[in-house]
Amino acid sequence: MSTVKEPETWQQLIADCADIPRTLDAHPTVIPPRAAPRWEVDDACEAQVADLDEYV
Repeated sequence: MSTVKEPETWQQLIADCADIPRTLDAHPTVIPPRAAPRWEVDDACEAQVADLDEYV
């Protein structure tokens, strides 16, 4: 049974992450993210916020 202690501070968490081997960072089978398609507001989306000024 392993007794791994969870980090209790941000500094401990960062130190733990710094110990991750770089070979795991750039695995050759990882596919880089693609650019997202351009997003456009359609009539249905605009209708959801049409009366927003009344609530603000």
